[in-house]
Amino acid sequence: MAKNYVRFSKKNQVQWGLVANDKIQSLECGDLSTAELLEFVRKKKKVSAKKWIGVSEVSILSPITAPCQIICQGANYRQHLIESGLDPDDKNYNLFFTKSDASLFSPIGEVARPSHVKLLDYEIELGLVFGKGFDSPLNPNSKNLEEYVAAFFMANDVSARDVQLPQLQWYKGKSYRTFCPVGPYLAVLEKGDFAFYESLELNLTVNGEVRQKDRASNLVFKPLETIVELSRFCNIAPGDVLLTGTPSGCALRAPGKLIQALGGFLSEKKKWELFVKAQSKRRQYLKDQDVVRSTIRTPDGKIDLGEQILRITDEN
Repeated sequence: MAKNYVRFSKKNQVQWGLVANDKIQSLECGDLSTAELLEFVRKKKKVSAKKWIGVSEVSILSPITAPCQIICQGANYRQHLIESGLDPDDKNYNLFFTKSDASLFSPIGEVARPSHVKLLDYEIELGLVFGKGFDSPLNPNSKNLEEYVAAFFMANDVSARDVQLPQLQWYKGKSYRTFCPVGPYLAVLEKGDFAFYESLELNLTVNGEVRQKDRASNLVFKPLETIVELSRFCNIAPGDVLLTGTPSGCALRAPGKLIQALGGFLSEKKKWELFVKAQSKRRQYLKDQDVVRSTIRTPDGKIDLGEQILRITDEN
């Protein structure tokens, strides 16, 4: 069964540990990269049984370390496609984009909203960590594709919608520092665990109100077919990650078809000014001191990626 690992800091020392019953068994391996940790676990090096630490005694860090590629899928849940103004039955392509690894952040802490950003959005996502790399196209009929995925984790693809869309800057709008809270757990998979991803339930609340709720079984483009497609145009190294998309319930709402049609008669500047003005009326966008909590787990708890607790703070 998958085992949960955390990367943590105590007395300014960074370590990795195995999580069990709200306790951390320190691996005493130092601040390894994610890829190095996976190799450490794969070799099953012995762990001292004496170094048990309470979770409350440490600061939990991102289990995904830089440098790495953060590759993302967009509009990959049926209801999110509808929410984005797209027809799920008409979409015949897998949408890819990237985030900067400078956006990696702790799963418990303060997400900074840049002073120029008005439309700050949340996106809970299931993440996959590559344990094996590739630099050529993979065989779609291979029975070993699951072996490329070493671990699951939870991420929040925080997005500045008034940068991402009006400026057509997905990379910038999703890559400000703190915009990719990750963890707390790195669920390292054992043989047969990968199939459990379809049972994973994603839940996100803002100030206690449920905003996003879905199951990973509702992904439009499944992980293995996505990995095969990715291999056609991208080289992957161990420790790189894939964010598989977010469910419906984001703050962003696509304008209606009539409004979109009328927008075709406006200048680009005026069209986006009206877009930002209309979106600014939506109370769902994140504000200073909002608290975002999220979980991803199977109903039976066999795989549990922990809980993120994030507070939004405005930059000075």
